[in-house]
Amino acid sequence: MVKRKIYDKEGHDVHFVTFSCYKRRRLLDHDDAKRIVIAILGSQLKNQNGKCIGFVIMPDHVHALLWFPNNNQLSNFMKQWKRLSSFRIKKLLKNNLQKYFSTFDSSDPIWQARYYGFNIFNERKLLEKLQYMHANPVKAKLAECPCDWGYSSARYYEQGSSVGVQLEWVS
Repeated sequence: MVKRKIYDKEGHDVHFVTFSCYKRRRLLDHDDAKRIVIAILGSQLKNQNGKCIGFVIMPDHVHALLWFPNNNQLSNFMKQWKRLSSFRIKKLLKNNLQKYFSTFDSSDPIWQARYYGFNIFNERKLLEKLQYMHANPVKAKLAECPCDWGYSSARYYEQGSSVGVQLEWVS
């Protein structure tokens, strides 16, 4: 197996990241689970002085456009985001959604082991990835238009609405 490299030492401005629920299970169907992912995103960005340009939380995966002031921050950020959200989502499922939780092996992780990272080199590619993310809920028939999906940054860009995470354009 070829090991995929994540370039976080090259001075790239923005990272497009994707990570999925274990076995692509719909562990984020419940709105509280999606809110946990967003809350941890916001708190970890503050902890690492990072910026979020955009995001979307889908029932079985997450996309985000992230920027950090220093090299080598992405890997630690992703580790913490996934670790902390995993703990809180498992607690939510165990305490509030027992019937749903009982259909899984409780020792299974919430997230797949890795994440996919793509470096953004220019504004054209940044806009392309932002539009791709925002179109996900429409493509999955979860919403009629991107701003109808309450768990993405589309409402911020289309309506100026708060989305639970501070967003900043990085150019």
